[in-house]
Amino acid sequence: MEAFGKEVAVLTLLHDSSLRSCDGIARRDFLRAGTLAMGGLSLPWLLKNQALAGAKSDYVKDRSVVLLFLSGGASHIETFNPNMDAPAPYHSVTGEVMTTIPGVTFGGTFPLLSRHAKHMAIVRSFKHSISGHVQAIKHVLNGGTDPDGKGNRGFSMGAASARFRGANDAKTGMPTFTLLNSDEVDPQYRSEKGRVERGSHPGSMGPAFSPFNPGAGGVSQQNMTLKIARERLDDRRGLLSAVDRLQRQTEDSGLLDGTDKYRSQAFDLILGNAVKAFDLSKEPRKLVESYDTSMFRVGKKRFRDSVLGHHFLTARRLLEVGCRFVTIHSAGWDMHADGNNPGIGAGMEMLGRPVDKAVSAFVEDLQQRGMLDKTLLIITGDFGRTPKINDRGGRDHWPGLCTLAFAGGGMSGQVIGRSARKNDVPANDPIDAARLLATVMHSMFDVGKLRLAGGIPKELLRVIENDEPIHEFV
Repeated sequence: MEAFGKEVAVLTLLHDSSLRSCDGIARRDFLRAGTLAMGGLSLPWLLKNQALAGAKSDYVKDRSVVLLFLSGGASHIETFNPNMDAPAPYHSVTGEVMTTIPGVTFGGTFPLLSRHAKHMAIVRSFKHSISGHVQAIKHVLNGGTDPDGKGNRGFSMGAASARFRGANDAKTGMPTFTLLNSDEVDPQYRSEKGRVERGSHPGSMGPAFSPFNPGAGGVSQQNMTLKIARERLDDRRGLLSAVDRLQRQTEDSGLLDGTDKYRSQAFDLILGNAVKAFDLSKEPRKLVESYDTSMFRVGKKRFRDSVLGHHFLTARRLLEVGCRFVTIHSAGWDMHADGNNPGIGAGMEMLGRPVDKAVSAFVEDLQQRGMLDKTLLIITGDFGRTPKINDRGGRDHWPGLCTLAFAGGGMSGQVIGRSARKNDVPANDPIDAARLLATVMHSMFDVGKLRLAGGIPKELLRVIENDEPIHEFV
């Protein structure tokens, strides 16, 4: 009985009302190592609630989003607007490479990605007004719902997506919003990691719509392994059946219809989807090698191998098991050429090359699997960089023109907006973070049907009613 008492205490803990969303659904930290070890007793009820909540969600499109966030503020000049026709210092210090879009070039460290430009849309008029890292990261990740980036308002784009779609996939139980971070060793990179984690917050959507963050607190793939013996798992199955019988006696008739299905689904998730999605050994060796960026060493004071390619391969695997919004963090783009950061030339060689390889492999992989049109990749960061090079060979903060590019999601090779000749401000059609969020919403949901759906939080209703998407995308 002592063991049974402990299990009931676990069940009570996981149903703490303080961890519920406005829909009454407990948050999904069941994937954390500790909860896995407990056997996931609350998970069947969570899955059932998710399925019921999503049963009438006919506004959900078959579209996923992967957001590559280049924290520190990637230069818009050395990435997607080299501006080589302008005089120095207003053009790329890394030169340019021709793309498959006639007359359009990328920065010189993107030769692989340039071959996929026909599946991309480059925005050259993205801007905002916030020049501090902490505030700008929140502002962009929050799609402008946090206007000043101070954290008093707003919610992340991923959380908004999860609120409409459901915190967990109704078929697999996987979290629909995931944040992929690296185990950072450089002090500057660790700082940026924390900023992006805080910028991915759910805000008023509630903690149930926080991102699943397997890198938080040192949680790793190894930590996600079920930590109980197989025979004890069988005992816990029996315990769960006993709890189910008790529930059937006390709940209204019909409330637990289909419980066996969701119990089975919960165990499948704990023993299968959650762990397998992060197990890259299941992939063909040549495919893993095509993604591999470990030959690039990244950092300033301390270095590590780049794992960006593995993050992208993991993202593709997560999409296949029901995750629908994946944020991938790439740190180190604050290229001032100071004590914490490299200059533009060295920095783009260090960080631009992994992005070139990883994103190219991702686009090719999605295309071969028939997933490219169903997946929208967004590339952006805190802000852009100053048109002028500083006296150390770096570029400083510049929100007047920022990096923004899209791939997949039905893109057909286009440039949206123009920058002024000095690459400092938009020359036409300025696009802000609110329009980025609106574009995400229109890409993932039928907004016309969404407007008619009940129970939408006022903050989200304002987004879909007031903010205009980038018109070329819809």
